[in-house]
Amino acid sequence: MRLNVTVNGEARQADDVWEGESLLYVLRERLGLPGSKNACEQGECGSCTVYLDGTPVCACLVAAGQAEGREVRTVEGLAEGDQLDRVQQSFVDAGAVQCGFCTPGLVVAAHDLLKRVPNPSDPEIREALAGNLCRCTGYEKILDAVRLAATR
Repeated sequence: MRLNVTVNGEARQADDVWEGESLLYVLRERLGLPGSKNACEQGECGSCTVYLDGTPVCACLVAAGQAEGREVRTVEGLAEGDQLDRVQQSFVDAGAVQCGFCTPGLVVAAHDLLKRVPNPSDPEIREALAGNLCRCTGYEKILDAVRLAATR
């Protein structure tokens, strides 16, 4: 099938998509957007978190066909040209990027949190990021990054 989807504000098409293919596979392998990571493929780690019509989802759990005609925003789409989003910049400034595998999902989850709750408490931050696992266990720096982004 042909998939028509708007990704980061740009109309995109992917041909020969099979019914069982995930949105994550389409984004990474067919559309050349490697920001969302492929880790567990079970929605357990959050590394593949993207916005689908403004709602964060695990792209590994979304069948590509479910994205037909919809809007997807990936971690790449948070930046404005060369200017990183405040959450992305805060992760860099706070040193919250270790191996970086979990970072895209955490950035999207934190971005969503700050959109909904501009000045979140630590329990709110922990709850919002609970679906994202950091294998390096760098959670304190990640919390620092979210707190920093909230001040910007």
